[in-house]
Amino acid sequence: MSQPIPVVICDDSQLARNQMGRALKHWNVDITFAEHGLKALEAIRQGKGHLLFLDLTMPIMDGYEVLERIRRDDLPCLTVVVSGDVQQNARKRVMALGALGFIAKPISAELLASSLKEYGLIDELEPGNSDTPVGEPLHIPDSLTDSVQEVANIAMGRTASQLADILKRFIHLPVPRVDRISTTDLASALKNATGNQPATTVCQGFCAPGIAGEALLIFQDTSIIELANLLHYQGELTETTERAVLMDIANVLTGAFLSNFSKLLDLSLSRGTPHVLGFHSEPFRLEHSPAATEQLLCIEIDYQIGDDTTHCDLLMLFTQDSLPALTERLELLK
Repeated sequence: MSQPIPVVICDDSQLARNQMGRALKHWNVDITFAEHGLKALEAIRQGKGHLLFLDLTMPIMDGYEVLERIRRDDLPCLTVVVSGDVQQNARKRVMALGALGFIAKPISAELLASSLKEYGLIDELEPGNSDTPVGEPLHIPDSLTDSVQEVANIAMGRTASQLADILKRFIHLPVPRVDRISTTDLASALKNATGNQPATTVCQGFCAPGIAGEALLIFQDTSIIELANLLHYQGELTETTERAVLMDIANVLTGAFLSNFSKLLDLSLSRGTPHVLGFHSEPFRLEHSPAATEQLLCIEIDYQIGDDTTHCDLLMLFTQDSLPALTERLELLK
């Protein structure tokens, strides 16, 4: 058997790195793991990355920046992007930057094999000994937040693709923030999301067996005007029109996110009717909300639409009682 092919798996999620590592375990590869782009570039320069599997949404240095550095410095590396951001413009952008291919998350051994065959790499990666560890030990993450973040990342990317198709704008995606917070912390998060300025919030409850919570979609006033223009609303922007804009965006962002999130976890999720809270006002309080428990699991995503200042914050709030059922579902992904 020839020498193993040096491979770098670059993703900020340990769950995603583990999944890719397992998908590669039947091939003759020597794997190096990288939590962000800078570590990946360092490994490539050390000769550890003949082939790079690259996430896009990462802290410190994202996937786009890595591709730009590889091309600028003419590094000897073939790159396959593996991302939850499935916007058509994201695919076009990475291919223009020199990526060999694009695989949508979540990854599996079957999807990986078919993609490698499509990209002409299947003959280069010889079968290996599946009993031999690949690269670093594959630790199962014991952090609930890491696993939730990876699922949220994929749901976020699929949702952004749907929104981009409607608005005809590229949606810039952040790394989802996942924290366990108190209701006091939530009040601070709401103020940060609004910039301490008057804002409007659309609230939608959701539940599944053992799981309950609320989705909060927060709009600053200027963003509502810009979204109305993108949706081609005509005439004077009345309160009725504004509420229609809010419902249109909420049905896509909140509805699609919840749908994608539940599919990834194989959940039967019921959703309540979205309704407007705190219209052009200070952030509302949650004392009488079903999510007003002592502790919450919060997923926060700031969707930036195009190159404008248009954005909206999505906060997914899960009650403390939801954590056992969430954990059980997440265990199936490991």
